[in-house]
Amino acid sequence: MLTVDQLDTMLSMQQSMNSRVDPNWKTARYPYLRAVVIEGAEAIEHHGWKWWKRQELDLAQLQMELIDIWHFILSELLLRNGESESKARESLQAALFTISVTRELQFDGEIYRLAELSLLEKLELLIGLSSARRIEMSVFASIMTDCQLSWTELFRQYVGKNVLNVFRQDNGYKEGTYQKIWSGREDNEVLVEIIQALNASQSDFKDEIYVSLKTAYETSKESSVTK
Repeated sequence: MLTVDQLDTMLSMQQSMNSRVDPNWKTARYPYLRAVVIEGAEAIEHHGWKWWKRQELDLAQLQMELIDIWHFILSELLLRNGESESKARESLQAALFTISVTRELQFDGEIYRLAELSLLEKLELLIGLSSARRIEMSVFASIMTDCQLSWTELFRQYVGKNVLNVFRQDNGYKEGTYQKIWSGREDNEVLVEIIQALNASQSDFKDEIYVSLKTAYETSKESSVTK
């Protein structure tokens, strides 16, 4: 399970990222759970659901979608707790505590037993709950398990994706000048390789990610110019 330091680190990073995107995000009160709905649908696409064609599960990208969802869950928790990181952490700790004892939940007049649901069904449930503005950590944790994503790995990938989001903003993402495809690959794919090559326990983990992203991005831009 996540430590207090890890929770504080992620909430602080999320608060900073939200302020970077919009200094007035606290009063804007964006629909973060709507974003969870969209990311959940994208996760279903990476899993594959079309019975009329061959599809293969892309585990790395499916995990990355869960990291995106985690960003929005943290943002929603911050809003619900008056943007207080300490209160949001207490709320999150309480929610995480219920994971081990929650085996089923009621939604829309139905009882859902998590052990009986497939990964696709859990993703659909997450989408439905988010549409109803409910955060059920047991559902998210069960999806993590099915996607072979531990809490330690969630922390590592969260830090990585948060740094990528900052990097995007630094390089014109909001203005529309950012190039998301680097040498034929999405920046998310490049990030996966970078964080796998670095040591998440190092104090400069976050800074090393940024430096590596910058190097890869500049190399990609130089390559596209010389072609």
